[in-house]
Amino acid sequence: MSWKITAFAPRPVIEAALVAHEDALDWDPEIILSGSEVAEDRPDDWQLEAWLSHKPKAADKAALAALFAGDAPKFTIEKLPDTDWLVASQQDLQPIHAGRFHVHTPDHPARDEPGLFDFTIPASQAFGTGQHATTAGCLTMLTHMKAQGAVVRNCADIGTGTGLLAFAALALWPRALATASDIDAVCPDVVKANAQSNGVPMGPGAGQLVMTVADGMGHPLLAARGPYDLIMANILAGPLVSLAPDFGAALVPGGHLLLAGLLETQEAAVRAACRKAGLRLAARLVNGDWSILWLRKRGR
Repeated sequence: MSWKITAFAPRPVIEAALVAHEDALDWDPEIILSGSEVAEDRPDDWQLEAWLSHKPKAADKAALAALFAGDAPKFTIEKLPDTDWLVASQQDLQPIHAGRFHVHTPDHPARDEPGLFDFTIPASQAFGTGQHATTAGCLTMLTHMKAQGAVVRNCADIGTGTGLLAFAALALWPRALATASDIDAVCPDVVKANAQSNGVPMGPGAGQLVMTVADGMGHPLLAARGPYDLIMANILAGPLVSLAPDFGAALVPGGHLLLAGLLETQEAAVRAACRKAGLRLAARLVNGDWSILWLRKRGR
């Protein structure tokens, strides 16, 4: 990616633009978007950043402007230096130590400690922006679920990206069946490579991972391998709301649902959709601006 468009605005304005981006069904997947604080000591000042592989066109700028209700903020356009953006992102991406997990890029050393699961995950096309806090929250919640006695024999990671949450679930429940899916056709090769480098076996049996490309839960393989004791989805609030009925239908009675990718301001809408699907809140945590939810399906 060689070009970047940046807009600065108060946090509610940027958050609203991110929500609008979720709902933009015709969004160009070549435009990668993220929102973040300008600085830790300025929590109300945010920036929206868009990365492109080509010089921004009028249509690109119009698409970004359309995310803002009313007048869009001023856009700053810059050509990035000729460098490997993946390498640069790896250097900036600090390790995650959450619960029983340590996750790092190849630029950082592994940690060999008793009871700690270490995973190496390169920054890649499938490693979405804004994932650091939500990933850490999911790993913390999975550790908590295990400590609370959750039993998982069959799990699914929806919108897996790198495969990390599926790897983590197999580390905690090593005899489980595991299925991972993502809408992005790039992901199967990414997950396969990450599985190989982390010693996670691929296959349909116990303790192995199956990967497929699917939009939400709508794939015959996901249906055939269900129902599930645990479904994980670290995606976006909009899809979480629309998929709540499908998640509920795909879980066994008493099954577990781990949701992330939603801002704390979006939590009420996600929880309301889950309640309608027969799912009740078991625990929640907030990491930065992000909510991580553990829900359970009502028993028979």
